[in-house]
Amino acid sequence: MGLLDGKTGIIFGALNDESIAWAVAEAAKREGAEFVLSNAPVARRLGSLDELAESTGSSIIWADATSDEELADLFEQVKEEHGPIDFIVHSIGMGVNVRKDVPYEDLNYNWYQKTLDISAVSLHRIVHHALDQEAIKDGGSIVAMSYIGAQRIFSKYSEMGDAKALLESIVRAFGYRLGKRDIRINAISQSPTKTTAGSGIDGFNAMYEFAERVSPLGNADAESCADYTITLLSDYTRMVTMQTLYHDGGFSSMGISDQLVEAMEDSFGDDE
Repeated sequence: MGLLDGKTGIIFGALNDESIAWAVAEAAKREGAEFVLSNAPVARRLGSLDELAESTGSSIIWADATSDEELADLFEQVKEEHGPIDFIVHSIGMGVNVRKDVPYEDLNYNWYQKTLDISAVSLHRIVHHALDQEAIKDGGSIVAMSYIGAQRIFSKYSEMGDAKALLESIVRAFGYRLGKRDIRINAISQSPTKTTAGSGIDGFNAMYEFAERVSPLGNADAESCADYTITLLSDYTRMVTMQTLYHDGGFSSMGISDQLVEAMEDSFGDDE
């Protein structure tokens, strides 16, 4: 018997087999869930979501998560297909200024607003429309993917740090309100993960290697993140809500490691 037997949901943000949402979908299927997949229409030509839909026996509803009209239509379709659902997974993010390598102190504000809308406000819109369409059950679970850049400054992460901070704030603000219906909402602060989205960040490889050397367990990969997500969608975590939960191999509790000290000593030694 799977952890999600009998549960239904929707997973936002899978693009290709490097995506965290892709791994979550595969894990959810393994654990007995049925679900809808969704991404923006542009992902039709950029990704391979049809392959995931076929392998998991899922339908796809293409929708722009920044469009109220499209989200309203989406949840109406979800409800027609599955009735009220048990879970929502939000794994959506894009930093427009980051991708265009615009310095934080010189942001294009139109792009900045777009980044916040796609990466954070979309969560608010999704929850709002799920509630408005009565498309999520009492006792359901919502999980959003975040990163420790919401709490600490990683210079190359730039505007995305602001977006993730807003995302985590939305999790807390909705958590109080959703609790009246026993609906949980949490964020997972995941290790740097080698995805298509991550590759768009200048200096990502350095961020990845830094975290790998500092984290006692190393970086958590997409598959382990997916397994952790499943626990948050299951009934075993029915009293966990409003949290930012670190899934990062211990990185969030570290300052510096022997491995990093040795690497820095070698580097500084070369400068002498």
